[in-house]
Amino acid sequence: MANVDTEPKWYILHTYSGYEAMVKESLLRLIENNNLQDSIVDIKIPMEQTIEERANGKKKVVERKLLPCYVFIKMIYSNQLWYLVTNTRGVTGFCGPQGRPQPMREDEIRRMRLEEFVANADFKPGDRVSIDNGPLEGFIGTIREVNNETQRAKVTIVMFGREQDVEVEYVQMQKISPDATEVPNEEES
Repeated sequence: MANVDTEPKWYILHTYSGYEAMVKESLLRLIENNNLQDSIVDIKIPMEQTIEERANGKKKVVERKLLPCYVFIKMIYSNQLWYLVTNTRGVTGFCGPQGRPQPMREDEIRRMRLEEFVANADFKPGDRVSIDNGPLEGFIGTIREVNNETQRAKVTIVMFGREQDVEVEYVQMQKISPDATEVPNEEES
């Protein structure tokens, strides 16, 4: 591997359990204190929303870490940056051979939703869509409203035998042809 890359790539950092947010904050301070804005472009801790039922019977949407103990960093690799990042408190090292960073592939970046890829942003009310990602994965619905600024749509789905309006990001859904056969949203018991 060469000592310096020319364009930023995504890498995976391994951290101690529960240190993800602290590592992110420390790296942001490192960037600011050392003027590394051009070298370290982005830092993310992938989160997912899940629906949790409380003891009192109420349901609540909570955010959880998708991959505990991992922080994703987009940077232009150099030996100096490797040294600075791996010596950040809470970081155990990069994921890759011998602790050297291995850049992520495009399909891994898409799967982890580190960057927003909107392949088909021409959604409009009345379109039938399938939800391919997130807590509502597998549901099929009809778009009621679109908001191109936030890249979100209000979609009506059938949940628990009733129609529900839910907000879905463009990157989480895909248009389906009007003549596609209907797939049930709920599994029969």
